[in-house]
Amino acid sequence: MKVLFAALLAAIVPSALAAPNGQALAAKYNCMACHQVATKVVGPAYKDVASKYRNDKTAANKLADKVKKGGVGVWGQIPMPAQQISDADLKVILDWVLSQK
Repeated sequence: MKVLFAALLAAIVPSALAAPNGQALAAKYNCMACHQVATKVVGPAYKDVASKYRNDKTAANKLADKVKKGGVGVWGQIPMPAQQISDADLKVILDWVLSQK
């Protein structure tokens, strides 16, 4: 009985503790409708965003503010509307975006 319980627990715990996937969350919130990883669509490619902000230690906070409030002018004249994303999910998405190479 203990062995069965340990096996079940070992199978359940890793998936319950797995970190959220930034790309999956970006898809969930429809970010991928305007952004792709390597190709500019309506907005910039995520690899270009990561490159632009690579040495900026405040990038995650700046980008979170832009996502929440919307904006225009940094990447052209097509505005990005304000997005309704939880702070926790937005952090995961931005960590993933900024990790692109």
